[in-house]
Amino acid sequence: MADPAQEGRRLSRSFSGLALLGALLVVAGLVGLVYTGVATLTSMILFGWLLLVGGLVGLLHSIQSRGTNYFWLGVVVAALNIAAGVVVIRHPHGSAEALTMFAALLFLTGGVFRLVGSVVVRGPQFGWTLLQGAFGLLLGLLVLFDWPHSSLYVLGCFFSLALLFDGLGLIAIGVGGRRIVSMVSDRMAPEGGATRGERDRPSGDESSGDEQNRSDN
Repeated sequence: MADPAQEGRRLSRSFSGLALLGALLVVAGLVGLVYTGVATLTSMILFGWLLLVGGLVGLLHSIQSRGTNYFWLGVVVAALNIAAGVVVIRHPHGSAEALTMFAALLFLTGGVFRLVGSVVVRGPQFGWTLLQGAFGLLLGLLVLFDWPHSSLYVLGCFFSLALLFDGLGLIAIGVGGRRIVSMVSDRMAPEGGATRGERDRPSGDESSGDEQNRSDN
């Protein structure tokens, strides 16, 4: 059976590593919010490489599963991913403009559907749904009116915010996990000490027998 203290130290180191990773992500997110243009370019290059690597992996998987019914479908999807990855890597600025336009249209349509749905249904979350729809519609209009200049900072801002909130979540998990481990270790330490003390302490019968022998002598 593993030592509880050793397991506690191992868990504490693991949670400390999560907190450190979260701190790095928070720093990267803050830097990205300051330099949104660099963050946009970085996110597009990473996105292109993800598409390229995912397409190559999908192509290898399709080749391994040749003879099946979905062989050609897997090949076509992998080829599209590879082609899209090459295009995004070679033309990151144009890809950023296209994705920014897509994001603006997505915000617009989502905001309109939420507004119409909230007015028609009028459910218990009417106010929140109406507010979300208005916010999405306003955000889509702002991005669309400033396009293509908005492509220089919109995607980078979203990417940096994602890094920031993911980092804060990892920090919360790491710090909370360390506190839980320390609380459990503190509770287990007195119990272990009491058990060892009871083992070392002589029993009542043995102590009374010793006293009786000393009185007879």
